[in-house]
Amino acid sequence: MGSMKRSRSCRILAAVEGLEAKLERNSTTTFVMSLVIPVLCLLCVPFLVYRRPTLEWLQTIRVTAGIGSVESPEDKLLGGLLPPGFDESSCLSRYQAALYRKASPHKPSPFLVEKLRRYETLHRKCGPNTELYNRSIQQLESDHSTGPMECNYVVWIPHYGLGNRVMSIVSGFLYALLNDKVLLIHVDRDMEDLFCEPFPDTSWVLPKDFPIENLGGFEGDATLSYGKLIRDKIINNDMRFATKVTLPAYVYLHLPWYSKEWDRLFYCEDAQQLLRKIPWLLLRTDEYFVPSLFLVDEYEEELQQLFPERTTVFHHLIRIFPLVPIPFETMLNQIINCTLSQHILPAINPQEPAAAPSNAAKVKAVLVTNLNSSYHDRLRDMYYEHSTTTGEVITVHQPSHEEQQHTDKRSHNVKAWSEITLLSFSDVLVTTAWSTFGYVAQGLGGLKPWILLRHPRPGVACVHAMSTEACFHAPPDYDCRARKGGADLSAVVPYVRQCEDVEVGLKLFD
Repeated sequence: MGSMKRSRSCRILAAVEGLEAKLERNSTTTFVMSLVIPVLCLLCVPFLVYRRPTLEWLQTIRVTAGIGSVESPEDKLLGGLLPPGFDESSCLSRYQAALYRKASPHKPSPFLVEKLRRYETLHRKCGPNTELYNRSIQQLESDHSTGPMECNYVVWIPHYGLGNRVMSIVSGFLYALLNDKVLLIHVDRDMEDLFCEPFPDTSWVLPKDFPIENLGGFEGDATLSYGKLIRDKIINNDMRFATKVTLPAYVYLHLPWYSKEWDRLFYCEDAQQLLRKIPWLLLRTDEYFVPSLFLVDEYEEELQQLFPERTTVFHHLIRIFPLVPIPFETMLNQIINCTLSQHILPAINPQEPAAAPSNAAKVKAVLVTNLNSSYHDRLRDMYYEHSTTTGEVITVHQPSHEEQQHTDKRSHNVKAWSEITLLSFSDVLVTTAWSTFGYVAQGLGGLKPWILLRHPRPGVACVHAMSTEACFHAPPDYDCRARKGGADLSAVVPYVRQCEDVEVGLKLFD
């Protein structure tokens, strides 16, 4: 990937945005895909590319913020993450998004590139409206199955906000990749035309005539929910050994943060082996459950080959957590204390008014993404009214002013996606704890953010993330090997540990 021209001004974007309630797990954000780092990032790249806003609009924003211009990359296929053969005009961001980021030092493994090419071939063979897809639909309508077919599927069902959706799509894609299944996504109207088609000569969108209706209404009590089937002893994981067995036509995987103990048996190896026999899996989750796949023994060797750098699964902010409300002034002070103590932003001279900027002045651009515009206004006024101790000029920008979250509206999601994208262009990222919005931006940009702690310690407003990976907020606590609950899964393998921002969460580390 070619180097990007840098302007004389220092490009620093500190992202400030409000963390929505856990019950509304979303992210009022915007994002594009530049993947070449964490597991999440590397997986995102093939499919999470946006249609809008245009690259011309993003370039205008960058110039306004003093970020500079770009030049064409030498490797527009990103080391093989993107397949050749696309009509470039069909999706500008597919090849141009990389122009707006620094070249990544993390390259995809040859094994991952080969795996992606094999998957693309499988998707073309089994994608919507192919002969094999139609044959699989006939089996689905028969209400039972006797084992896997030539084409087997994972159907992703959207849940909560855009940040959660992106992370769960990536998780679903890795799961499909490991099990030779085809990923299809159920696109609601609020997501139409938001992502480009990721695979050549086929589609990943679930056809509207799919025979199972009301996918968005599925919950843990669904008749064919895996947890319910196991709990009621309608199926059991020992069926994985049977050569002839009658199984449901499909199984629904209920894996949002509020899933129950029976649902979370999905993460055990014997469950994985049984589910491999089911031709259709319907997946609903708002979680980045990739770390749990690294705890399954039979996936370990392949995952090591796919991601020698484990923290590149996702590759490349700031949100208020409403369940534990933080007063505005408290959060604002924490933001300021973090950015000053870590030398992200300079201190001001309270008694000295801001001077007119000169051509020689060093400029830092700050991007704020938050439903509440007060954070932007206070930071802007602070640096507009006073000079800095370093002589630097600080400009503060906020692309949208939504005030309230509307994840059911496409226009809101387009703005959110755009802001995630802009955040991923940052040199320095500041996020609040639990921020799915921030996870996506840091994964795309390959950034290790400064995380504003929910319970700051004296003199410590924020901590530096140890990796660019997202946190799995609600992992299981069931030890599949010991067959007992209450287990600390952060101690099972050295590369899956506790998150910095979520005490019960799991995260990938190198």
